[in-house]
Amino acid sequence: MPTLQTYKKQAKQLLRWHRYRNYSVGGRIRRLPRYRDVTDHESLALNFKLTEAQEIIALEAGYNSWAALRAAVEDASPRPPEAPKPVLLDAARPVLFVRNVRAAAAFYRDRLGFRVDFLHGRPPFYGSVSRDDATLHLRFVHEPVLAADAAPEEGLIMAFIEARNVKELYAEYLAAGVEPAQKLTKQAWGGTDFIVRDLDGNTVAFVG
Repeated sequence: MPTLQTYKKQAKQLLRWHRYRNYSVGGRIRRLPRYRDVTDHESLALNFKLTEAQEIIALEAGYNSWAALRAAVEDASPRPPEAPKPVLLDAARPVLFVRNVRAAAAFYRDRLGFRVDFLHGRPPFYGSVSRDDATLHLRFVHEPVLAADAAPEEGLIMAFIEARNVKELYAEYLAAGVEPAQKLTKQAWGGTDFIVRDLDGNTVAFVG
């Protein structure tokens, strides 16, 4: 596409030809609806302005106005490459394997205070539960992924969830009748945590 400067030069040239009384401009001026019926002689007597010349150049280029032509030229102009954006990771969403997605979601909702974001499928084979900024995904499996009692024996944790008020959360769960797999414990590395085991044996650690 020609540059905007090229179109501007064409408009100025058309204006000069009109001033020099070049009869060839008559047909081009009649492109404007308001001048459709003027003769070549009458077109040269018009108070023809640069804005009208630009309007004609835009029409000849296939645009209904000079503003539309300018916008098209600017859109087509090469832009400097954007600086690469820094890589930012969003929140992680652990996937827990369960044998009954609906029952697992109900456990996290009714016992641990999560909300059910969605259950997909009939019956559900995938779902999501969340509380504040913490989200867990639930996926149906026919058989347990881990051997029976592997998680407690090996100390396996399927998900870590940071809690700003971990002591208050622990008290909330105790009051709701949740029996922790590990009581609230001050760890050697400085944090305080407790662990809850869900219906399928998945262990979730709440860490402060």
